[in-house]
Amino acid sequence: MKKHGILNSHIAKVLADLGHTDYIVIADLGLPVPAGVPKIDLALTYGVPGFEQVVETVAADMEIEQVTIAEEMVAQNEAAYAFTLKTFENAELRRCSHEEFKKLTAGAKAIIRTGEAKPYANCILQAGVHFGNEV
Repeated sequence: MKKHGILNSHIAKVLADLGHTDYIVIADLGLPVPAGVPKIDLALTYGVPGFEQVVETVAADMEIEQVTIAEEMVAQNEAAYAFTLKTFENAELRRCSHEEFKKLTAGAKAIIRTGEAKPYANCILQAGVHFGNEV
């Protein structure tokens, strides 16, 4: 049995299989999932688990070089935007329209659906490369 990191076997497998520039999506409960993209559904009820909790957990276990959000998040979900800026201050932040965001999800390795019930609480996390503690 694992003693640390993500215990959800589906998420752990997706993260372990990511290569450089592959990406996953953390989604609120309303984001559509394109045909053919695996959905890992964590939603239990409205708000549980929340966007922030899932993002923090995944980010602790994933090397992330770029984060993409919908431009609409900035004005329509200020709390999620502030959280995203703080959490990913060392990653490139890309913004696009929500329509473009939905199109991008078709290339995701997986979409992790949260129980978040606030608008535009979605992000695309693009994998970077972690070379460990090489000398």
